[in-house]
Amino acid sequence: MTDARDQHLDTVENASATPEQDMPFAELGLKPDEYAQIVDLLGRRPTAAELAMYSVMWSEHCSYKSSKVHLKQFGEKTTPEMKERLMVGMGENAGVVDIGDGWAVTFKVESHNHPSYVEPYQGAATGVGGIVRDILAMGARPVAAMDELRFGDIDHPDTARVVHGVVGGVGGYGNSLGLPNIGGGSLFDKSFQGNPLVNALCVGVMKHEDIHLASAEGVGNKVVLFGARTGGDGIGGASILASETFEDGVPAKRPSVQVGDPFMEKVLIECCLELFRADVVQGIQDLGAAGISCATSELASNGSGGMHVWLDDVLLRDPTLNAGEILMSESQERMMAVVTPDKLDQFMAITAKWDVESSVVGEVNDSGRLTIDHHGQRIVDVDPRTVAHEGPTYHRPYARPAWMDGLQGDTYAAELPATGKELRQAVVDLMASPNLSDRSWITNQYDRYVQGNTAAARPDTVGVVRVDEETGRGVAIATRSNDRYTKLDPYNGARQSVVAAYRAVAIAGATPTAITDGLNFGSPEDPDAMWQFVEAIRGLADVCQELGVPVTGGNVSLYNGTGEPGRIDSSINPTAIVGMLGIFDDVERVTPSGWRQDGLILYVLGTTGADFDGSRFAELSGHLGGDAPTVDIAAEKTLAEVMVACSRDGLADAAREIGEGGLAAALAQASLRYGVGARIVLDELCERDGVTPAQALFSETQGRVLVGVIREDEPRFTAMLEARGVPAVRVGYTVPESSIEVQGQFELPLDDLRAAWSHTVPAHFA
Repeated sequence: MTDARDQHLDTVENASATPEQDMPFAELGLKPDEYAQIVDLLGRRPTAAELAMYSVMWSEHCSYKSSKVHLKQFGEKTTPEMKERLMVGMGENAGVVDIGDGWAVTFKVESHNHPSYVEPYQGAATGVGGIVRDILAMGARPVAAMDELRFGDIDHPDTARVVHGVVGGVGGYGNSLGLPNIGGGSLFDKSFQGNPLVNALCVGVMKHEDIHLASAEGVGNKVVLFGARTGGDGIGGASILASETFEDGVPAKRPSVQVGDPFMEKVLIECCLELFRADVVQGIQDLGAAGISCATSELASNGSGGMHVWLDDVLLRDPTLNAGEILMSESQERMMAVVTPDKLDQFMAITAKWDVESSVVGEVNDSGRLTIDHHGQRIVDVDPRTVAHEGPTYHRPYARPAWMDGLQGDTYAAELPATGKELRQAVVDLMASPNLSDRSWITNQYDRYVQGNTAAARPDTVGVVRVDEETGRGVAIATRSNDRYTKLDPYNGARQSVVAAYRAVAIAGATPTAITDGLNFGSPEDPDAMWQFVEAIRGLADVCQELGVPVTGGNVSLYNGTGEPGRIDSSINPTAIVGMLGIFDDVERVTPSGWRQDGLILYVLGTTGADFDGSRFAELSGHLGGDAPTVDIAAEKTLAEVMVACSRDGLADAAREIGEGGLAAALAQASLRYGVGARIVLDELCERDGVTPAQALFSETQGRVLVGVIREDEPRFTAMLEARGVPAVRVGYTVPESSIEVQGQFELPLDDLRAAWSHTVPAHFA
């Protein structure tokens, strides 16, 4: 039945005949000059449906119009050597890396920030669902998920609403899929109060020959929409939400947030994998942001011809939707396939077997155009490249903020604890602080071991998943981002995030190989926020080139801010999330991140300085100022080689990075992991590096690792360190007593430490 709103469709013919008709471009997020550009491209005013398509596809979220001129650095700084294992790079649904023995891994991080503030549960859940479908579209089976979450002040009355919704959404969707959540992190800071960050990462595995890329090729091939029906949820959702600032705590536009059905997605995964195995599809494209508008225009743009689509055969959940709403709907659990006519019956039989609804909605042609009909009338006639890939490109103005001088000049200068009693209390306070306290209340809501291939997961510092059961080959993933460092210095803060992730996978025993990134920043129309963004990209591109690890792809999320431009608090702390992939020949040799036995000899690798700016210790007193720590790339590469060798040769029984919270946090977390205590002597370290006990415990100098070595392996271990020129100092040993003792300073029972460490998050949210 035809809806009344469609009885007088705005057709291409009508648009040509009524050039003077006003179109609601501003209400759809387009600027006057962008609308003028559309008119120029078409040679007429757009139809209502065309305007809907351009508005979502030219949004910041979909077109990267403010960021793509800077993102080019990743490709420009990728050397041939960096591409040796890179099978698919940027520009596709996800990057693909060769991990050996004919196996490939695809991985990517995506954000779903703004919807997760409006409706936290569905915003987070559909964020997980969307990234899973990106991985699926490459021909891979999704095998693991991770998430990086940022919330507002832990004591703010609205934080609990967002935390409960987001954690419930991540766990509810992932658990229902049967997808293990193997790691990630969550932090609290007032800068994220109105702009929480929900960045979801997914990992998929496949054989080399199973890689698929999505494009509409082959005249006469059919375009099939399958999966869930199209409804009114999420119309213009993420694409518009992610292109507008929030005012007074609410979005300037509040379209409905997408609604996810993980059980439909679980069936869709198996259906897609069977379609790939049966070789009945040319390619499959996920319908995420911008829905049918995105899938049709991207498929046609990636191909060499054109496409004709008829909306009448789109299966609808809501029959009252008009043409523009059908095109813009972001209903979840939908895919679009290109199928040759001779395989269409087999395609339909497979989807029917899985009870997945499907319908032919289009055909590939050689017109070079994307045309769409509804009720027999032409409502879209565009060059698909202008919709999907040739939208506006902005060179936004940016400049170092005036407030940076004051921020960087405010170095941490508070008096450090001096007595044993003060040091002991500082350790307890640090480990009970919101951003170092136990996350079990969150991670216990996620299934970490479903599918049976998880070799390491939270509370370990990296996630490790087995890919090949016969050989044990697998991958490690570490996600890292220090937004405090990046606020102090976007260039060096972004570099530190990459190096921290690089160091983490190497400490676990995997060879760091490639990264995906999630770039979360303020408004591109604010020169301050744009400068942070540009500097962070420059830092990421430079450090990846120096480390020899390529960027395989990722996500940009802008407009994460609520304040007045030009102010130090106008946007979130800039957050460049890095997901580092490392390769294991055998995941059985993963190095644990905590002590499992007493009698281990403990070493600190690297040297310690007085680095407190941006540290978790400084955060205890509410201080943020000074300079971000720098990284020594040559030393980090050598340290990584040593830690991978330790794993390969069985020389490290346990190891943990010395990062946020310094040696004190690393020691506490390693001891709490399995309840094995440690006795530490700081005298030699303090004398060698010229630091006080407090500096030795709480400084966040980079390039350091705390390692536990079995006594009989100590000679080989120290010989390797000496041969590689890695500075090291023996600082103690693990003990059967359940306590941490810093000799001459204090003793802290693990029960007391655990009580403080595990109390904070449940006290606020349980």
